[in-house]
Amino acid sequence: MNALHEFDTPDKQRALYKRTLFIVSLSQIFGGAGLAAGVTVGALLAQQMLGTNAYAGLPAGLLTLGSAGAAFWVGRLSQRLGRRTGLTAGFLAGGLGAIGVVSAAVLNSVFLLFVSLLIYGAGTATNLQARYAGTDLASAKQRATAVSIALVSTTFGAVAGPNLVDVMGRFASSLGIPALAGPFLLGAAAFLSAGLVVFVLLRPDPLIVAKAIAQAQQHTGQAAEGTAAVLQPLNKRGVAVGAAIMVLTQIVMVAIMTMTPVHMQHHGHGLREVGLVIGIHIGAMYLPSLVTGILVDKIGRMAMTIASGATLLLAGVLAAAAPGDSLVYLVLALALLGLGWNFGLISGTALIVDSTQSSSRAKTQGTVDVLVALAGASGGTLSGMVMAGTSYATLSLAGGIMSLILIPVVIWSRGGGQRQTAVQQGKLNKTL
Repeated sequence: MNALHEFDTPDKQRALYKRTLFIVSLSQIFGGAGLAAGVTVGALLAQQMLGTNAYAGLPAGLLTLGSAGAAFWVGRLSQRLGRRTGLTAGFLAGGLGAIGVVSAAVLNSVFLLFVSLLIYGAGTATNLQARYAGTDLASAKQRATAVSIALVSTTFGAVAGPNLVDVMGRFASSLGIPALAGPFLLGAAAFLSAGLVVFVLLRPDPLIVAKAIAQAQQHTGQAAEGTAAVLQPLNKRGVAVGAAIMVLTQIVMVAIMTMTPVHMQHHGHGLREVGLVIGIHIGAMYLPSLVTGILVDKIGRMAMTIASGATLLLAGVLAAAAPGDSLVYLVLALALLGLGWNFGLISGTALIVDSTQSSSRAKTQGTVDVLVALAGASGGTLSGMVMAGTSYATLSLAGGIMSLILIPVVIWSRGGGQRQTAVQQGKLNKTL
């Protein structure tokens, strides 16, 4: 109970909640810049080193496969030792992976590139896992908003990263490093800085305090606002629905996004134009978060999930129909793609937090993020093969149509929602 001793009043807990959100948001600014490097030029670097388009989606696949493994152990480490330890270790690994990518480009070693991308994925996974830290001390009515505040902070780094591609490329060239490896120099510095912020400032640990609060409430039988969410047992249906939403949106987003730089290069666009399109895309992934979080908390998780599916469908259709030399249409399509992903991620994340308790929350969140990362790995890897065998238009249209699966997911969730709520309420009444 030592973790609770200094925060044994609602006012102190609210103050710690706000402080935690600020620290998480600060780390997200750096982390956003780190994840943007691989997204922007990873496929182009692989294409250059491998000499073929068919495997240009492999970097995104390896990066997200690495993030899957990292999500698992960061979740387990956070559950056992707290968010601070888990997030620091993940960001550190991501920084080392970025350094490895730069070394691979200098040595022209495809094997080292692939290994380094796997490790680099740890930074991406950790940046995504950090959003949960902001929810540890949030009430049920604040969860989606807490996620959104963390995500919107990612925008600053994530948008700046792609737009520094050209600058970092020239900087890398001046050091005798291949230009396409330049953004990974930024990625290394960004991930290591994010880890330093978490390690130094995230004290006391929000998850450890949340566990202590939950144990105290269970021991005393005292209920406060949001206690139902703390005491309720694991809602397996809710976890499954939240995971399905995030998995589907991740597959669609990664598949289309990964091949967009290659598609643009085929139509004569340079790195500056690629950086602009991906920068706007990543901005649309994160910048609307503050509004999205409020909407998810106000009008509901399922309504925003349907909005996610509709937006992703529109993005896929527009990307498929856009002329390859039209920068405006590609910007609009990728912006909608990011927005649809944003709707799905925040809705799914809020459902996961709703459906878990602090004693097992980080472990469950890590497991779900493994599935999300594996989905991204599949989408990224297969996207290159689909595009090589068909076209970018076919890939984009298929992704848009796939997003419609979110509608039956919502129908299924509503089918068992009332029964699950009744069971949980009965158990909660017995507990209290």
